[in-house]
Amino acid sequence: MDELIKKFYTAFDQLDAETMASCYHDDIVFEDPAFGVLKGPQAGNMWRMLANSQKGKEFKITFSNIKTDDNNGSAQWEAFYNFSKTGRKVHNVISASFEFKDGKIIKHTDYFDLHKWAKQAMGFKGLLLGGTGFFKRKLNQQTNHLLSKFENNKL
Repeated sequence: MDELIKKFYTAFDQLDAETMASCYHDDIVFEDPAFGVLKGPQAGNMWRMLANSQKGKEFKITFSNIKTDDNNGSAQWEAFYNFSKTGRKVHNVISASFEFKDGKIIKHTDYFDLHKWAKQAMGFKGLLLGGTGFFKRKLNQQTNHLLSKFENNKL
């Protein structure tokens, strides 16, 4: 399963969301602090939306510390980009966990410090609000609204 995770993150660094989505099981459950829980096609569409938004911009990811067995895995990855709403540079450090089924990823959970991310992406406002439940709920609403708009335009 190491190769599957390498394929996923190599594709991400190349902004190849179709290859990323092909690593996911049809019943994928993705979760992270920014989007909350996404299931099935939504998870692949989130990567499509993110990749589309970063094309032609300064974007890079690195990944390391991949550990897998037949059923579970983990990896560390880092994203370097400019946050689109503010233009501020972000360096996000993420820990990922995976569950596998039928040779694909069926569960993918990304963990990162949302408060630290908010400070980088939004400056003083993120410093003040980024660690609150209110901020997380608002961010989830905004990201899911953007994902819905993206999906409706793709249909």
